[in-house]
Amino acid sequence: MVAPVAVAEPGASGAPQLPVCLLVLGMAGSGKTTFVQRLTGHLRRQSSPSYVIYLDPAIHEVPFPANIHIRDTVKNKKVMKQYGLGPNGGIVTSLNLFATRFDQVMKFIEMAQNTSKYVLIDTPGQIEVFTWSASGTIITEALASSFPTVVIYVMDTSRSTNPVTFTSNMLYACSILYKTKLPFIVVMNKTDVIDHSFAVEWMQDFEDFQDALNQETTYISNLTHSVSLVLDEFYGSLRVVGFSAVVGTGFNELVQVTSAAEEYEREYRPEYECLKKSLAGAQSEQQKEQLDCLRKDRGSVASDTGTAKESLSPALDPSDLILTRGTLDEEDEEADSDTDDIDHRVTEESHEEPAFQNFMQESMPQYWQRNNK
Repeated sequence: MVAPVAVAEPGASGAPQLPVCLLVLGMAGSGKTTFVQRLTGHLRRQSSPSYVIYLDPAIHEVPFPANIHIRDTVKNKKVMKQYGLGPNGGIVTSLNLFATRFDQVMKFIEMAQNTSKYVLIDTPGQIEVFTWSASGTIITEALASSFPTVVIYVMDTSRSTNPVTFTSNMLYACSILYKTKLPFIVVMNKTDVIDHSFAVEWMQDFEDFQDALNQETTYISNLTHSVSLVLDEFYGSLRVVGFSAVVGTGFNELVQVTSAAEEYEREYRPEYECLKKSLAGAQSEQQKEQLDCLRKDRGSVASDTGTAKESLSPALDPSDLILTRGTLDEEDEEADSDTDDIDHRVTEESHEEPAFQNFMQESMPQYWQRNNK
């Protein structure tokens, strides 16, 4: 039974507080979706409902209430057929198309800020799709420029008992930290399988980690030794939380979200506001170029793909594909749904954002009328 502990109370002033955006990242199978599921239920029990955005277009059913699901506007199988792509290419393209309309999502978050203290963003299982793509950068910067944003990196503790694997995982976390430039929390998940104390000791005691590494005699262990010298500095300022998404333990340690949100207000918000004032035009122009690049890139693919010629004219903006929701057989989609990262034992009914659905439904007649002239 989880003690009734609030996850965080961002800020202490009497002024209205902006919701804290928790951007959940992690390797496939690390349990990030189950983590979001457990955290959503915990916040609801604390009378602090969160606003949930789900960004994996390959998942048909989500085991928690999602206010906005990317599949409400982008059909992954439809995109794959439209552009002749494989599963990974379909996910990348779907996220790119969704990013071109992310300004609509930001408006819904702003409308919900009086009722939700937290905005949970669950990202695709293929972590590189989000962390190293233009669409992931656009979404991350859009959130961080308007709301306190914290990156939560979910790590599979049971698969990191080997010092080489552990170092690889931490190196990836370090790269994400320096790319996003946002407050960072590592959630060591699956502590019900193995306690995360060994990992904490490795991070705090360099000699203890070297002793474990000396048991490895391969070439990669020598490389790991060199990399660990760099990561030792990284560990000094890293927030670590032990958590079990299956059992539901570790919420007490998640109070570190508070200090992370305060760090954003203290160090990152002034930087974003300064950039807005000094480089507002350049930033908006750069983001416009990124969005145009996504559109043109998909447009060039459409012109070269036979399956796309039938439904897309050369003048059609590829981002308009978002408006074709509901045109694909749902059973076909469900058959290809990848739910390895979801715990279906605690499935809740999904409640997608009605306004977001209404927006798309109202836009569809205009879309068809414009392109059937």
